[in-house]
Amino acid sequence: ISIFKFVCVFKKKKKKNHTHIKPVTPHRTRGHQHPSSLMASSSAAAVPCRFLSPLATTSRTLLSSILPTPATTRRRPLLSSTTAICAAAMAASGKAGPASCKVVDSHLHVWASPLQAAEGYPFSPGQEPTLRGDVDFLLECMDEAGVDGALIVQPINHMFDHSLVTSVLKKYPSKFIGCCLANPADDGSGIKQLEHLIVQEKYRAVRFNPNLWPSGQKMTNEVGRSLFAKAGELGAPVGIMVMKGISSYIQEIEELCTDYPATTVIFDHMAFCKPPTNDDEEKAFSSFLNLSRFPQVYVKYSALFRITREAYPYEDTSQLLSRVISSYGANRIMWGSDFPYVVPECGYKGAKEAISHVAGKVAVSSSDLEWILGKTVSQLFQGAWVTP
Repeated sequence: ISIFKFVCVFKKKKKKNHTHIKPVTPHRTRGHQHPSSLMASSSAAAVPCRFLSPLATTSRTLLSSILPTPATTRRRPLLSSTTAICAAAMAASGKAGPASCKVVDSHLHVWASPLQAAEGYPFSPGQEPTLRGDVDFLLECMDEAGVDGALIVQPINHMFDHSLVTSVLKKYPSKFIGCCLANPADDGSGIKQLEHLIVQEKYRAVRFNPNLWPSGQKMTNEVGRSLFAKAGELGAPVGIMVMKGISSYIQEIEELCTDYPATTVIFDHMAFCKPPTNDDEEKAFSSFLNLSRFPQVYVKYSALFRITREAYPYEDTSQLLSRVISSYGANRIMWGSDFPYVVPECGYKGAKEAISHVAGKVAVSSSDLEWILGKTVSQLFQGAWVTP
């Protein structure tokens, strides 16, 4: 209003003969253009990094509530809600520069392109992917979404052959760190492989997939305990994927956490807990929340499309997020996309935007959101995502 008055007064003084004064209207802020697709390699189908998101207006609303309206009339791209929140958090704390608010994806996968698979990075039999998941496509999506770094989880598509992911980690050491896949074979060979991958190949975490244990065996068997203890000894957090639900594994997990408190645990995809709709589901979710009593347990608020009962932007997960923050604290929660599986669901950028949107439904503070979007995982994996 003050700028408008100034312009009007200025015009009156300069043009006294003019009785009608036209207000100066700034150009409407315009968001980023949405490409319909990104070109894939000649051997793979083209897949868009994201789709048109219904959060466009939400991002504008959230932005306007955090940042002052710019005085300039020059057109500029619309800042994402994440960028706005980071800026507000830094202003409040007196910090400067974007480095203090890096956005880090704590859970995604990469696998070989068809050409790479043919030239030396074959897929495990029966595990050939139907989605594009090569690192070039990932980098395009991350750049578009404004994501600074990521933790790559070894995909089942390459099983225990870590050569493809290892090549990516070596090529982009400041962009990615790796989470290897534990091999629970009865002969114990997986223990030596785990040590090699962490010590020699610089992986920073290990994934436990209980479905890979021999039939009838539990994660608490001799090999499982040895793997879990070795991970703690090497300072590598154990990511646990309980795809069948937390109830099937709660006793094993409590036993491991009790017996090996030095081993950090990270639950993938909120332990696959969906918003409870009955007593059994509420009991399961409560048991998951109760694991917060172990200070070494962390949570990935990741793959929202797997833990929702609704369409994008997965607003029903807001109550899950609120309760997990209350139990664990935001400094033990980290966002993850589950690329490339998320791409056909809502697009990579849409996955990141959904976090801020859902957080806004339960009034998550800008400080807590900063933890979830990158600060938690950055502090857990000290020294990662540092640009040389």
